[in-house]
Amino acid sequence: MRHLEFDGRYAEAILSGRKRATVRLGRRPSLREGDVVLLHSGGYALGKAVIERVESKTVEELTDEDAFLDGFSSREELIKALKTHYKYVNDDSPAHVVVFRLVERFDRPVMSSDYAYEGNNPVEIAEMALKHLNLPEEDRKLIELFLRAGSLRKAAYRLGGMNKRYLIRDALRRAYEELKKKGLMGPKL
Repeated sequence: MRHLEFDGRYAEAILSGRKRATVRLGRRPSLREGDVVLLHSGGYALGKAVIERVESKTVEELTDEDAFLDGFSSREELIKALKTHYKYVNDDSPAHVVVFRLVERFDRPVMSSDYAYEGNNPVEIAEMALKHLNLPEEDRKLIELFLRAGSLRKAAYRLGGMNKRYLIRDALRRAYEELKKKGLMGPKL
């Protein structure tokens, strides 16, 4: 299952239905219409959603309608928020509006790592991977950075910003899958 992650300040807006979209800058998300995703906010999985559409445009082309879907009162408010999440925001920045529909709300928020790694601690995965796997060089560097930094957030900032978290998460997921194949780790859920 795919994951769609949000800052913790957006949890209530997502759960109340005020936030039914997210605008992401940079490379186009690999999400497609019909994909089922886990929605995460503030380190917790809140529920499941279905992707209704992904529309690519530039920041200049963002509209008030895009802002309303994203839980903001205006395009200006949306752009102000984007500037708190991304280092560089200008009119030509590629923007992707991901519209989703919440289809399952969890009774209580669940730690995100419980879903991402089937209940296994990411630090343990990283340590086991470095010890027991012949990792690709890029994955090894990302996992070592994660361990040195002490958290995914700090490691992502060292890579250039929070939008780089996916690189570390993907490396950890690949490592976890290899550890499972070798019988060195398994689901704890």
